[in-house]
Amino acid sequence: MLASAGLLQTSLIWVAYAVAIALVLLVAIITTFTWQSPHERSITVSIVAIVSLTSLLATVFLLPVDIALVSSTASAHLGAKKDWATPERVDGILLTLKIVYYTLYSLDALLCLIVIPFAYFWYEEYDEVEEEEGTSGAGTRFWKAAKYTLGFVFLVLILFLVGFFVPAAGGGHGKHLDLDYFKRLLAANKGEKAMTFGVGLLITLGTFLYTLYTGAGLALLPVSLIKSAPSISAPQLSATTATDLEHNRELQRQIEMRNAGRPDGMSQKDRRELDALLREERTLVRRERLAAEARGDGRSSIFRAWTKIQAVFRPLKLLGGILLLLLAILVWTSMLITGIDKAANSICKEHCGYILGHINVFQPVNWILVQSAKAFPVDYILMALLVLFFFTSSITGIATIGIRFLWVRIFQIKKGRTTPQALLIATVMLALIILAINYAIAMIVAPQYAIYGTQTFCVNTPRHPGEQPDCREHRDMVRPCSEVFSEPAAKDVCTPTVMSTFLNRVTINWPVFGAVDFWAQFAFLGVFMVVFVTSLFRTPRLNLSELDEEAEVDEEEGLLASTGRRFGASWGDITGRTKNRGQERNGYGTAVGSGSDGRN
Repeated sequence: MLASAGLLQTSLIWVAYAVAIALVLLVAIITTFTWQSPHERSITVSIVAIVSLTSLLATVFLLPVDIALVSSTASAHLGAKKDWATPERVDGILLTLKIVYYTLYSLDALLCLIVIPFAYFWYEEYDEVEEEEGTSGAGTRFWKAAKYTLGFVFLVLILFLVGFFVPAAGGGHGKHLDLDYFKRLLAANKGEKAMTFGVGLLITLGTFLYTLYTGAGLALLPVSLIKSAPSISAPQLSATTATDLEHNRELQRQIEMRNAGRPDGMSQKDRRELDALLREERTLVRRERLAAEARGDGRSSIFRAWTKIQAVFRPLKLLGGILLLLLAILVWTSMLITGIDKAANSICKEHCGYILGHINVFQPVNWILVQSAKAFPVDYILMALLVLFFFTSSITGIATIGIRFLWVRIFQIKKGRTTPQALLIATVMLALIILAINYAIAMIVAPQYAIYGTQTFCVNTPRHPGEQPDCREHRDMVRPCSEVFSEPAAKDVCTPTVMSTFLNRVTINWPVFGAVDFWAQFAFLGVFMVVFVTSLFRTPRLNLSELDEEAEVDEEEGLLASTGRRFGASWGDITGRTKNRGQERNGYGTAVGSGSDGRN
């Protein structure tokens, strides 16, 4: 009976994770189809991006499952293991978690270091002229892409060999390293040591991106919702532009008819007026494209559905922005408290990546998660929303800053205008950022909750040797689990999460990674504060001349124009209907087509 109860509880946790993965897949599909350009769409790139984002988010969403499973083995009120949680059952749970973790991390590495580069070069090797002439086929493209991808394969092998043969830098510093917890972290075989080196390096690389992009996005996301652009109805803009365009072309016809048959040609005055009308016509055509893209014309059904949903819920943006701003400030404050606490009270400082034995100052996010964990799955939902908030903030940061090398912008990331190359590079960046987010949430945002969850242990003396201590009559003798406790009861009851054990193994075996990742959190907090204060004093502007300039720049780059701004809610946006909508034409009066460029 007790074993069945434990099996039911763990099964429900895995079912909740499966539901979360289904939602993650939906988020990945919406993100990919919303941001990529419909005129340069590639089936291969779309599939790779969706699979990669799903795998990456599944990896980071495994942390709440990890916490819930280890917490389910112990009674938080009594400070003892549950009757069904025998050592064999606990070891089985941890083994399952390790298998899932290693599978997902291996898949992430395979996607980011081999599959995504291959898809990038596969797309780059497409040549429409050679395809039509038959001089280049799928086999040629495959071998060219594979040749370039081999460079990333050699990079992976080099990283693995370095981690396999180079001796770990941790160990032997400080009395706290004699504790059993730290002994287990140092007792890793060469294969685990090589993996910790590779993951530690990737986390550190991702931390630099996380500091810039996620730090900026965490401030910009709520502020952009609060300070929305002025309301402009896309159908109304289309109808007004169509009327102006018709009037413009009528004036052009009048000038041409007035000067028809003149032997000396058109007068200088009429020539200047006609040139001005032609320039205005090009501007109106571009403006008409802006309204068409705002309605989702020529886009996928997913994009159009997402546009309708945004239009329906747009009045709630202000309230949502305020709530997200409060959450961002709460997270920022919690991270600052943990950072200062670790810097001042870490049990081994830089020798182990600033591992904190126990929280010395009240930390609001950690407290909320620990308390909500008593009513599963509330804590899982809160943790999932927190992860999704960091992920969405990262996308916002990448979209705002763009893909850059130093100060030079290489690719621009915008809704409906992202090229396949930019989408793949952004996916790799998000992969590295998600690894850094995993570290930040587990080690900084909610350190105690991420390591032991709600587990506690009893410090009361057991009645008989070998028995568990009994705190049913002494609730004041129940203590939260911590890395620094060496009591036998703590060793028997407290089971650290697999993720926290792996991250602590990285920081204690390779202290340089732990030190860089830790101090980068203060840089993250600084970036957030600078961007947040700056955005508060910037007034959002949205006018037609600005939209026209943006569309003209895109046209010069060979892309169709895009809104690039938010259009306010109106019934026309929701229904998509308007009166006397003019035909969409390009600058020469021909119909504008849409679709893929033929690459797959």
